[in-house]
Amino acid sequence: MKNKWIMATLTAIVTFLCACEKDEGILPEISFKTATNYVSTDATLPAGTDVVIGITASKTEDKDVLKKFNISKSVDGGTASTVYTQDLSGSDGDNFEYDYSAKVEGLSGQTSTFTFTVTNRDGLVNQVALTLTVE
Repeated sequence: MKNKWIMATLTAIVTFLCACEKDEGILPEISFKTATNYVSTDATLPAGTDVVIGITASKTEDKDVLKKFNISKSVDGGTASTVYTQDLSGSDGDNFEYDYSAKVEGLSGQTSTFTFTVTNRDGLVNQVALTLTVE
């Protein structure tokens, strides 16, 4: 009787484990918007120029929705600091778009690197970055 109970328990455990959905661990998608009014690649521009950097992001697996969006900025290769962050939920967890407005700042030759990061439910992170150089 004891052996039958052990076999039934093991069978139930194996069945449960096999029935669980496999998570492929695919990174969320993120890319720059490339329309003419957006900066989407590294650029050298005069100080004071207003720019718009846009991104689109989406989940890549049904249940692994987007949970967080972050923009950080690093000047001349220094430590990056967060300039914007947003928790995502609802329809933003499936597909998200954001336009970030910035002004090219600094002295001639100074660089600012902007990194745009999305994180999904599983904690997987994907990012895109571009550098603006003062002319």
